[in-house]
Amino acid sequence: MTDSLDALNNKLDRLIEAVSRLAPPPVPETDLGVADCFVWQADPGYLEPVRKVNRVDIGLIRGVDRVRDILLDNTERFASGFAANNVLLWGARGMGKSSLVKAVHAKVNVSDKLDRPLKLIEIHREDIDTLPKLMGLLKAAPYRFILFCDDLSFDHDDTSYKSLKAALEGGVEGRPANVIFYATSNRRHLLPRDMIDNERSTAINPSEAVEEKVSLSDRFGLWLGFHKCSQDEYLDMIDGYVRYHGLTIDPETLRAEALEWATTRGSRSGRVAWQFTQDLAGRLGKPLKD
Repeated sequence: MTDSLDALNNKLDRLIEAVSRLAPPPVPETDLGVADCFVWQADPGYLEPVRKVNRVDIGLIRGVDRVRDILLDNTERFASGFAANNVLLWGARGMGKSSLVKAVHAKVNVSDKLDRPLKLIEIHREDIDTLPKLMGLLKAAPYRFILFCDDLSFDHDDTSYKSLKAALEGGVEGRPANVIFYATSNRRHLLPRDMIDNERSTAINPSEAVEEKVSLSDRFGLWLGFHKCSQDEYLDMIDGYVRYHGLTIDPETLRAEALEWATTRGSRSGRVAWQFTQDLAGRLGKPLKD
């Protein structure tokens, strides 16, 4: 009898162990005090802290002085508890849209005017439909948050943009007072041109169909445009990187090589300038600063 009970208990133990392996792991506790930057992991609903943020000093972002100042002012006002707008940074690729958001966040947090640090939370494009869940998690927290989505855009048959519209301003509760939304995109209206044109051509009321599609971008109070840089601005970016990282090279040689690099890439931008700087440092055998 005892042997039968022991065998039964062993089977029950194995069954319990097998069932426990099938159960989802517990959601980790989110401690907002351990870092200033987080990445939203929609499944299982957890803010993952980022200990070392990939960003550049704001002084190295050139050719966008006006939009830099506007974004910095908007962010400082929000961090201080005053009214501020959601921001859409749109335009030419490689001109520092996402770099500027991260640099401005760092710049604001070194101010001694803030009682608490401003938090930056990155949300991936494919997780936009979980925004209400994330905002529900943040609204009761004692911090102020920038929700940041890089390279935001929507394709055909993608209806998740409606979730974003509701989360920004259209819902019953509205956007929490301690949350603001920054997004970067190559598209001013976040939707492909042919999608908007198709809505216009097939709808019974073309103007209403277009209004529905472009009303998403209207949720952003600030539209900051980024445009292709001039040759002088491109060279100024490289000069700034070279000085910052302590790279020694003849100025005329630097200019000639930088222009050749841009020609082979077929474009001039902050990203191209940084890629040239990495190549130059490698050829000179010099490490780059963190």
